[in-house]
Amino acid sequence: MINQIPVNLLNLIKNGECSTVEFKTAKRKLPENLFETVCSMLNRNGGHIFLGVQDDGTVSGIYRDYVKKMKSDFVNLCNNSEKISPTVHLEIKEYLYEEKELLYIYVYESSDVHKTANKIFDRNEDGDFEITGNTSLISQLYIRKSSTYIENKIYPFATINDLRKDLIDKARNMAANRVANHPWSKMNDLEMLRSASLYEKNFQTGEEGFNLACLLLLGKDDVIASVLSYYKTDAILKVDNIDRYDDRDDIRTNLIESYERLVNFVKKHLNEKFYIDGNQRINIRDVIARELCVNLLIHREYSNPIPARLIITKESMVTENANRPRSIGYIDLNNYSPYPKNPKIANFFKEIGLAEELGSGIKTITKYNKIYSGGIPSFKDDEIFTVRVPLVETIKEMDSEQTEEMDEIKIKLLEFIRSNNGVSRQDINNYMYPFFNTTDQKELNNKTRYIITFLRERNLIYNKGTNNKPSWIAKK
Repeated sequence: MINQIPVNLLNLIKNGECSTVEFKTAKRKLPENLFETVCSMLNRNGGHIFLGVQDDGTVSGIYRDYVKKMKSDFVNLCNNSEKISPTVHLEIKEYLYEEKELLYIYVYESSDVHKTANKIFDRNEDGDFEITGNTSLISQLYIRKSSTYIENKIYPFATINDLRKDLIDKARNMAANRVANHPWSKMNDLEMLRSASLYEKNFQTGEEGFNLACLLLLGKDDVIASVLSYYKTDAILKVDNIDRYDDRDDIRTNLIESYERLVNFVKKHLNEKFYIDGNQRINIRDVIARELCVNLLIHREYSNPIPARLIITKESMVTENANRPRSIGYIDLNNYSPYPKNPKIANFFKEIGLAEELGSGIKTITKYNKIYSGGIPSFKDDEIFTVRVPLVETIKEMDSEQTEEMDEIKIKLLEFIRSNNGVSRQDINNYMYPFFNTTDQKELNNKTRYIITFLRERNLIYNKGTNNKPSWIAKK
């Protein structure tokens, strides 16, 4: 069954084309200039491409019989180095709008400089423009990429002997088990690492070699410690001894084995819970652990010395990782455009089957934690990106009359304000939206306003701050 186009994507269409939104008419095949736009968005700030939409925003649709082939062609071309180099892993989704089918592509901002048909394109408000012959613009592009993504840093004196051969073989087998006849299965080690953009050349400086992403993913422990002396990930259990800890794993190894140790730490300390999703029996704890741990590693800002942490308490499981935020505050799950902090690392995890579609982790954690504990996770984008996954439904002491008239949603909001004192109205909106069966902005605001008023009138919360920047506090 084809889903209706989400409200946030429909709003992008209504707002028209810009540097991050592009419409293309397509009836029977992919537009000839599609990869010029893909290339330019990869090189600039990423963006959204809609196929089956005219320049003025009118949804003309795609002929239904051609949709499947267009999707297949797009995926194949993304993996064709003659069409786009370095190759990319982009999702193409099919949606319905007023019985018309259209295709949607989310393009992330890449850490590489990309070419299509051996030409380099960049993006501005007027669309895609070729800069192949402009050495000044190309130099600026490389400088911006290298300063934004530390995973690109090249170590010209690192050799294949600084990597773990067993991990390379393990990753190759994992990729082959995920996809039959995976290209890596026919490549030698260096060819595989080049294909994954883990061995590259900086055309601005002339440096060539393994990059930081490669060393973090596949390097020996002493090599990783040499290039990032502060690198570590903490897994901590605080249930009985909350002043220190009950159990701890100090992880200072490659990202693949770091992921495995984090997941095993969660499995060790949290109970299993099974759920039938369709015809499939799912261990919900393991699904949540996988998504939480992989996001902790692939979206970390590795230039920041603050260690990543996974903390398990009686009430919640929390992850914290250094971040370079694009916005400050709690993420609105109904209007969220994900972007990879480390595209090379994220793509490698996806190739070996440890990560899914970009942005799917947040949705998966939210979906399954409702079943696991009844709670709604919160995701805060800040200098430290924080995910809080409630493990139990806790209700602080209230008098009996208050408890009787409080339904589940009101209790959840009160708990959210208690655990994050000083939250803004936007923070509250972002947290509350997943509870409501609507995506209409006005209706969502009205429902949230009603609950805030309810809690305030019963003297459970109060407002503090200025009229322009008020914050809500729970009374003790």
